[in-house]
Amino acid sequence: MSSEAAENAPATHVEVTEAAAAKALTLMEGEGMDVDVGGLRLFVQQGGCAGLSYGMRFDDEPEDDDEITEHHGLRVFVDSASLKYIGGSKLDYEDGLQAEGFHVENPNVVSECGCGESFRT
Repeated sequence: MSSEAAENAPATHVEVTEAAAAKALTLMEGEGMDVDVGGLRLFVQQGGCAGLSYGMRFDDEPEDDDEITEHHGLRVFVDSASLKYIGGSKLDYEDGLQAEGFHVENPNVVSECGCGESFRT
């Protein structure tokens, strides 16, 4: 593989900020989950006015085809089908006067709906 091909290859993981990891770990512990085995599942699903939308949930354990990464103590599970849409993304947590919640910064997005809930790659 040439170095140019390696540079243009799609990213194979999702980054998670320290703020997002801390919030997710707090929520998981509040639900009595084992943070050493379970994790945050980030996925893409059909829906929304732009065609695709993000989904998140806590899972007790990963699935067989998951990409498993750890960020600031948080295990993150992404299935292989979703990874092609969100590889290279960054998951952040915002806590402010205007908005509070998790936000995905996805470099693969070519357009988003007006509310930012769905996207197209």
